[in-house]
Amino acid sequence: MANHKSAIKRIRSNEAKRVLNRYQHKSTRTAIKKLRDTTDKSAAQELLKKVTSMLDRLAKKNIIHKNKAANNKSKLTKLVNAL
Repeated sequence: MANHKSAIKRIRSNEAKRVLNRYQHKSTRTAIKKLRDTTDKSAAQELLKKVTSMLDRLAKKNIIHKNKAANNKSKLTKLVNAL
């Protein structure tokens, strides 16, 4: 267990950030799956905007690597264009 007051606070803040990061990452993955299952092109285009924004936000906060975000966006855009 941590001995310093600041270390205890750091443990609390790290846990709070970890929970938030997991929530954002999981909700983004769910949105990606939802986009992949969509067959309507107009709905897919709207969803693509939201998913792209979510991926950019995760990459900006270093929750996922920026290249992974770019690869996901590229593949999803190809998928939507093929509909």
